[in-house]
Amino acid sequence: MSLSSSAEPDWFGTAADALPDDAADAVLIGRIWDPLVEGPSPVVVRDGEVIDISAEFPTVRDICELPEPAAVVSGLNGRHVGAFEDVLANTGSPARDRTRPWLLAPVDLQALKAAGVTFAVSMIERVIEERAGGDMALAADIRRRMLTGVGADLQDISPGSEEAARLKTLLVAEGMWSQYLEVGIGPDAEIFTKGQILSAMGTATPVGVLAASTWNNPEPEVSLIVQSSGRIVGATLGNDVNLRDVEGRSALLLPMAKDNNASCALGPLIRLFDERFDLDHVRGLAVRLDLEGEDGFRLEAVSEMSRISRDPEALVRQLIGPHHHYPDGALLMLGTMFAPIQDRDHPGEGFTHKTGDVVRISSPALGTLVNRVQHAEDCAPWSFGIRDLMGNLHRRGLL
Repeated sequence: MSLSSSAEPDWFGTAADALPDDAADAVLIGRIWDPLVEGPSPVVVRDGEVIDISAEFPTVRDICELPEPAAVVSGLNGRHVGAFEDVLANTGSPARDRTRPWLLAPVDLQALKAAGVTFAVSMIERVIEERAGGDMALAADIRRRMLTGVGADLQDISPGSEEAARLKTLLVAEGMWSQYLEVGIGPDAEIFTKGQILSAMGTATPVGVLAASTWNNPEPEVSLIVQSSGRIVGATLGNDVNLRDVEGRSALLLPMAKDNNASCALGPLIRLFDERFDLDHVRGLAVRLDLEGEDGFRLEAVSEMSRISRDPEALVRQLIGPHHHYPDGALLMLGTMFAPIQDRDHPGEGFTHKTGDVVRISSPALGTLVNRVQHAEDCAPWSFGIRDLMGNLHRRGLL
């Protein structure tokens, strides 16, 4: 995958980059904005072509609630929209042609949820944030001491186990216990609302960080598509954009750190589970981050799902079940082991975003999600909500 300069018009990459390596054997669905109907439509991407299936399924939610989504979609035909390459190019173009379709985030009515502190490395970073209170220089010093003291031990701990309980007792005695370690190795996972329904951004679009934030980062993650029954039916890529200085001041500010305009990116497409791709494949995925700034700064990292502390299925059981229902299903971001500690400007101050950063999140089985960082206040406002969607579908005769 090439890393073209963020100044070039094709900063978002090619169709070959965006699609899975085995796209010809994958069942891929997504969403487009279709100017012909002035609204969104579910689509299938097959053989490099985009096919509108809204006449059969008005929402992606309807597809994902089917008993066998992949089997139904793989044999479904509809209106030909155009080549995926052309739709992607129009999505990322600075002079987007609003008479032609463009890509949206691939989910619609599903709740947007995320799991935090699911990797040991990420867990340690959260503890550092809490101790540093947003001070990056202090964080660097704490990081050195904590990695020496407990970093290696945490990676083999099973959350909620007797061993985890003994470790908690030890850390409390050492004055090193943290609420992040509680959700990292305790019985209950951290699962929070990442954004509101229909608020997610798709690929080849901006993502936002608050202008006032001075310490923030991308979080490359695998995201699961979960039915209202709790059954997992597919996966996509996600960027759980995070304001580290805000969360570092207080964990009670998590909503402000996580949920802002354009702060959740998903896509490019959902890969539905079938005989070629299922949850076991997800467990073995490696998610790559490639970041390039307009200042020439580059950052590369890999997050390996095999190192997750909580199994994806266990996280879904904590999300949905008799204790909590999602009648339209949910998208669950699984967390990241990415720890952005590489210095960008000054020694000891670590990494933070700058406007213009191009963030590429990729995995061979899921393709590549690409976004450019802007201030959240400068990103296009979220203005198309559930009432708008229902009204649009009604006018089209789809409800």
